[in-house]
Amino acid sequence: MSTICEIADLQKLARSRVPRMFYEYADSGSWSETTYRENESDFGKIKLRQRVAVDITERSLEVEMIGQKVAMPVALAPVGLTGMQHADGEIKAAKAAEKFGVPFTLSTMSICSIEDVAEHTTKPFWFQLYVMKDRDFIGRLIDRAKAAGCSALMLTLDLQILGQRHKDLRNGLSAPPKFSINSALQVMSRPRWCLNMMTTRRHSFRNIVGHVKGVGDLSSLSSWTADQFDPRLSWDDIDWIKQRWGGKLIIKGILDAEDAKMAAKTGADAIIVSNHGGRQLDGAQSSISALPSIVDAVGNDIEVHFDGGIRSGQDVLKAICLGAKSTYIGRAFIYGLGANGEAGVSQALDIIRRELDTTMALCGERLLTNLGHHNLLNPPA
Repeated sequence: MSTICEIADLQKLARSRVPRMFYEYADSGSWSETTYRENESDFGKIKLRQRVAVDITERSLEVEMIGQKVAMPVALAPVGLTGMQHADGEIKAAKAAEKFGVPFTLSTMSICSIEDVAEHTTKPFWFQLYVMKDRDFIGRLIDRAKAAGCSALMLTLDLQILGQRHKDLRNGLSAPPKFSINSALQVMSRPRWCLNMMTTRRHSFRNIVGHVKGVGDLSSLSSWTADQFDPRLSWDDIDWIKQRWGGKLIIKGILDAEDAKMAAKTGADAIIVSNHGGRQLDGAQSSISALPSIVDAVGNDIEVHFDGGIRSGQDVLKAICLGAKSTYIGRAFIYGLGANGEAGVSQALDIIRRELDTTMALCGERLLTNLGHHNLLNPPA
């Protein structure tokens, strides 16, 4: 095996080990994938100031996210079907994050359930919530997250309707895979993945199956989820969610300054500047280009986090310089998981930490909390 130096190395390895339908689920955007690509490429437009002859000993990357101390300003974002990238994927990713000292966020559409992850970890993790038409189920889902000791609830607002994702449609994506010649060939071409999957009983959406009346198998699950994302979701819904939850609340999916102001008025603890990884509205602006105006709009009214396109520690640093309090990685840790399981997630985190630390030092800074517009050659007006 070649040396793993950067996230792209893990991506290449994951592509060779994960069945195409699941690899492309994570590594794709909606429609023409323009926004998906620009989430990454727009980072390249941001240039850094190199400084010399500055004392850069005793550096620290530690910060706080919603009052929680973290080893670096990076959390693992919620990713659906993580357990189809690698057997028990959510458990493995959560354990790697716990050891590293950064938050892990479990998706509503995970393969491993809230209870599965809680059973295999020792510290609280975060839970991401989609609001569905079945409010009784959503209420019970929130209660389950509370019972499992989750320390923050992340409410995703930008999936009232599912964006059209051509690769998923062509691959006939499902969890577990529906039998077809196409899916059978994909799975058979990845024997290592198959052997890992044979070691676990977790192959479907375990947060849902068995917890919704009438949903006990894949066919009933498919018909239920197809009609459940709620187009009526509004700002008014946040209050009852906040009351039911009673803890730290993060709002994800903000890409507009006016929406950021509305989110700040809800009393949430943080917002995440995000376009759902370019998987919803294709043609929307990249997350990093939206960040400065949102930071300007809300100031210190609410903690601003960032998600979208991060593939290196330099990307993390640029987002921090533009005003983000912290950041999230999705595909970067998914590549590591698909490549090497829990060890691969640890590799991804270590790569980003190392790149972030080196870049900060070359910018002449010792503390991550000192980063700002002054570290950029072309700060926003």
